Amino acid sequence: MFTSTAAMYIDPATTSYIIQIGAGVVIALGTVIGIFWSKIKRVFKKKNEDETPALDAAEINALHDGKKDVVTAEDLLADDDDEK
Repeated sequence: MFTSTAAMYIDPATTSYIIQIGAGVVIALGTVIGIFWSKIKRVFKKKNEDETPALDAAEINALHDGKKDVVTAEDLLADDDDEK
Protein backbone atom coordinates (compact mmCIF):
# COMPACT_ATOMS: atom_id res chain seq x y z
CA MET A 1 0.00 0.00 0.00
CA PHE A 2 2.75 2.49 0.83
CA THR A 3 5.71 2.76 -1.47
CA SER A 4 8.95 4.47 -0.64
CA THR A 5 9.63 5.81 -4.13
CA ALA A 6 7.43 7.74 -6.51
CA ALA A 7 8.05 8.48 -10.15
CA MET A 8 6.97 11.98 -11.14
CA TYR A 9 7.15 13.88 -14.37
CA ILE A 10 7.01 17.64 -14.74
CA ASP A 11 5.97 18.76 -18.18
CA PRO A 12 8.06 21.58 -19.76
CA ALA A 13 4.90 23.67 -20.09
CA THR A 14 4.37 23.40 -16.33
CA THR A 15 7.88 24.70 -15.76
CA SER A 16 7.23 27.73 -17.96
CA TYR A 17 4.03 28.44 -16.02
CA ILE A 18 5.97 28.37 -12.76
CA ILE A 19 8.53 30.80 -14.23
CA GLN A 20 5.73 33.10 -15.44
CA ILE A 21 4.10 33.08 -12.02
CA GLY A 22 7.42 33.99 -10.38
CA ALA A 23 8.03 36.79 -12.89
CA GLY A 24 4.50 38.11 -12.37
CA VAL A 25 4.97 38.22 -8.61
CA VAL A 26 8.29 40.08 -8.97
CA ILE A 27 6.78 42.60 -11.41
CA ALA A 28 3.71 43.13 -9.20
CA LEU A 29 5.86 43.73 -6.12
CA GLY A 30 8.05 46.16 -8.05
CA THR A 31 4.98 48.06 -9.21
CA VAL A 32 3.51 48.27 -5.71
CA ILE A 33 6.81 49.47 -4.27
CA GLY A 34 7.18 52.00 -7.10
CA ILE A 35 3.69 53.40 -6.58
CA PHE A 36 4.05 53.74 -2.84
CA TRP A 37 7.74 54.76 -2.80
CA SER A 38 7.04 58.35 -1.72
CA LYS A 39 4.81 57.12 1.10
CA ILE A 40 7.47 54.64 2.19
CA LYS A 41 10.15 57.37 2.17
CA ARG A 42 7.87 59.67 4.15
CA VAL A 43 7.53 57.03 6.90
CA PHE A 44 11.30 56.73 7.34
CA LYS A 45 12.13 60.41 6.80
CA LYS A 46 12.83 62.51 9.86
CA LYS A 47 10.47 65.40 10.38
CA ASN A 48 12.39 68.66 10.19
CA GLU A 49 10.85 71.28 12.48
CA ASP A 50 13.00 74.12 11.10
CA GLU A 51 11.46 74.19 7.63
CA THR A 52 11.05 77.69 6.26
CA PRO A 53 7.68 78.56 4.78
CA ALA A 54 7.42 79.49 1.12
CA LEU A 55 7.57 83.20 0.33
CA ASP A 56 4.88 84.92 -1.67
CA ALA A 57 5.58 87.22 -4.62
CA ALA A 58 5.57 90.43 -2.55
CA GLU A 59 8.14 89.04 -0.11
CA ILE A 60 10.43 87.86 -2.91
CA ASN A 61 10.27 91.25 -4.62
CA ALA A 62 11.00 93.01 -1.30
CA LEU A 63 14.19 90.96 -0.90
CA HIS A 64 15.62 92.23 -4.21
CA ASP A 65 15.91 96.01 -3.63
CA GLY A 66 12.55 96.85 -5.16
CA LYS A 67 13.37 95.23 -8.51
CA LYS A 68 10.46 93.01 -9.51
CA ASP A 69 11.56 89.43 -10.05
CA VAL A 70 8.12 87.87 -9.85
CA VAL A 71 5.28 88.84 -12.16
CA THR A 72 1.86 88.33 -10.62
CA ALA A 73 -1.59 88.16 -12.20
CA GLU A 74 -2.27 91.65 -10.85
CA ASP A 75 0.73 92.97 -12.79
CA LEU A 76 -0.56 91.41 -16.00
CA LEU A 77 -4.04 92.82 -15.47
CA ALA A 78 -2.61 96.26 -14.76
CA ASP A 79 -0.65 96.08 -18.04
CA ASP A 80 -3.88 95.25 -19.91
CA ASP A 81 -5.62 98.25 -18.35
CA ASP A 82 -2.75 100.57 -19.35
CA GLU A 83 -2.98 99.54 -23.02
CA LYS A 84 -6.65 100.54 -23.35
